[in-house]
Amino acid sequence: MDIQWYPGHMAKARKQVQQNLQMVDVVIELLDARIPASSRNPDINAILKEKPRLVVLNKSDLADPDATVAWLDYFSRNGFPAVAVDAHHGAGIKKMIALAEQQARPAVQKYMARGRLARLARCMVVGVPNVGKSMLINRLAGKKAARTGNRPGVTRGEQWIKLGGKLELLDTPGILWPKFEDPETAYKLAVTGAIKEQIYNPEEICIKLVQWLLDKASGVLTSRYKLGDIQENTWEVIEKIGIYRGFYLTGGKIDGYKTAVFIIKEFREGRLGKYSLEFP
Repeated sequence: MDIQWYPGHMAKARKQVQQNLQMVDVVIELLDARIPASSRNPDINAILKEKPRLVVLNKSDLADPDATVAWLDYFSRNGFPAVAVDAHHGAGIKKMIALAEQQARPAVQKYMARGRLARLARCMVVGVPNVGKSMLINRLAGKKAARTGNRPGVTRGEQWIKLGGKLELLDTPGILWPKFEDPETAYKLAVTGAIKEQIYNPEEICIKLVQWLLDKASGVLTSRYKLGDIQENTWEVIEKIGIYRGFYLTGGKIDGYKTAVFIIKEFREGRLGKYSLEFP
């Protein structure tokens, strides 16, 4: 499984982030709570350098709560204030705003000490594609201030958004790195939706996902898809799910592709439970 994806606009986005750093007081680094390590650009420290930062674990409603607590502790111990949020439903947003203001306060006070008028704390959101940046901004703004879409790469350019009397926020496109050195990282990004479906084979991803679920929570698959006693290999389990859903091709053969896409979608939407694919 060799997955590579680095569209030209992402190289441009990296340059934009570096250029815009001087205009903001604090950076909100948005990660997927299910894969905080894999959804974190390994170049991010070199890009942001000493800029104050707040780590936000989004989609916490889909992640293992115990794992999320462990990740929050991990980031805190490594010098990064962190908070878990569910941008879709609004959980954790107030705490995130308070922490962002706290991180930005020294820069704002320094600005005002020069005799300038008071201004809002300026923040910038960065993260890999489809981690939920636009949804977070819409939640903060209370309206559809940024385009959203359940596919990676929707946000292409910067846009400043005033969030009441609290923050002024600069949205940026998602950034991935040029090459995935670890196939596991590529798999986790694919299965959680950070990589376009056209770039990978859903059936390969699904086989790996179903095997993981069989090892971690086989009862979930048997109960949801009425599989009975599972003794088959991974692909036979996928075919049985296809039979249950009625995904047939002409001639009575199971549509493996459609079944794989369906199972991955069920996982992404939390219909199979709350799971984290990695722990600190």
